[in-house]
Amino acid sequence: MKTIFTMKTIKIALITLIAGAAFTACDMQPPGAASNTESATAEVKAQPVKVMELSMQEIAITQNITSTVVAYEETYLSPALSGRIRSVKVEVNDHVKKGQLLVELDRTQLDQTQLQFQQLLTDLARMDTLLQYGSITEQAYDQMKAQVETTQLVLLNLEENTMLRAPYSGVITGKYYNDGELFTPAPNTPVGKAALVSMIQVNPVKVLVNLSEKYIPLIKKGMKATVSTDVYPNEVFQGTVLRIHPTVSAATRTFTVEVKVPNRKHKLAPGMFARVSLKLGEAEALIVPSIAVMQQTGTNQRYVMLHENGTARKVVVQIVKRHDDQLEISSPEIQGGEQLIYAGQSRLENGTPVNVVTD
Repeated sequence: MKTIFTMKTIKIALITLIAGAAFTACDMQPPGAASNTESATAEVKAQPVKVMELSMQEIAITQNITSTVVAYEETYLSPALSGRIRSVKVEVNDHVKKGQLLVELDRTQLDQTQLQFQQLLTDLARMDTLLQYGSITEQAYDQMKAQVETTQLVLLNLEENTMLRAPYSGVITGKYYNDGELFTPAPNTPVGKAALVSMIQVNPVKVLVNLSEKYIPLIKKGMKATVSTDVYPNEVFQGTVLRIHPTVSAATRTFTVEVKVPNRKHKLAPGMFARVSLKLGEAEALIVPSIAVMQQTGTNQRYVMLHENGTARKVVVQIVKRHDDQLEISSPEIQGGEQLIYAGQSRLENGTPVNVVTD
């Protein structure tokens, strides 16, 4: 009996040991091993998203450039000959009209030539009468007539260089001599030119802008432009393309365009900072909501998510221009007609299953 009891005890102990080992083995499974099925189910669960169709849209090609207002014309008035200055009739900041007398030099030579010209005219009139009666030869008459015409040209040149007049309506910007001084044609101005006075034309004015060479086929003379300034923040000035420079800078790959701006009230002054907006035409572009474009963490890379056959696809894009709350983008992988994910895209990865929902 003693032996039988012992064998029973050993059997019971072995059964208990095996059951305990099995329980322990089940209890020591790695964390998460029991939830493999649950994770797999979560991975395949489609994320709700909203989509819109991508299509090419017509947009205005507009260039906004900062620049500086310059005078439409700037002139340094100087006679061709040396001479004593009789009278300077203007001061700096005087507004003058076209043809107005600005400076008068010594008139001695001018007066002498005027007297000589009048005498020659009288002689020519007499010879005309004598020619009719055959008292002189036609050759003598022609010689006198040529002398009169030559003297007249000399007189006009002296008048132009003795009586300096404004070539256009404008404003005097510099006065470099006073009454009684002797003028000599030597450089005496900050720009290295010889001048008695300097003036600018301020109605109209010009704004010079530099455009990328790619816009050469688009820019045309007469195109409209708008000009704004910090001095008058609530006012916009209208202008037109006046002149297109024919060369491109090799350093900057840009060319210069002159914009003419009416300035009747003289609000715009040369040297003033300005912003110029030019509409160069229209083109097709991909326009998307700015919320649909995301940035790769830690980089400057931008991308969008597209819906393709129930999954999300990541596409890298370039931002061309911002239009208020929309962005113009470009990518060789987008041709138009794709479905752009614009809501729910922030939690997606490339290849994530998605479910398109509507409002």
